[in-house]
Amino acid sequence: MIVRSFKEIEGTDRHVKSASGTWESKRIVLAKEKVGFSLHETILYAGTETSMWYANHIEAVVCVEGEAELTDRETGKSYTITPGTMYLLDGHEKHTLRIKKDFRCLCVFNPPVTGREDHDENGVYPLLTEEV
Repeated sequence: MIVRSFKEIEGTDRHVKSASGTWESKRIVLAKEKVGFSLHETILYAGTETSMWYANHIEAVVCVEGEAELTDRETGKSYTITPGTMYLLDGHEKHTLRIKKDFRCLCVFNPPVTGREDHDENGVYPLLTEEV
């Protein structure tokens, strides 16, 4: 059994800040736990825009605080995401988040991330693995 708090992750290698400066993420469950998914608390900052494409992962996101506009870049359809709203990127959709109010969310990734990932120039997380 693993019991871990977001507070104890602050300032460790599990507390990742993006190179772009638009978000930070506390990775509470990672690939090294070998449970088949990773779990993160991520905060995206008000007034920022982040374009992403999880070509190598499926991501589910639940908003717990704030507000964002989610745009599917393939269809042009936009959604308002507020607390209690979930979105699932089950088709590897290219998407953009425009943050209206600091946006705190819980994210689940499959395959799990290692904690070292950041978005590349295409908004993609590379598919990294843990050495055995």
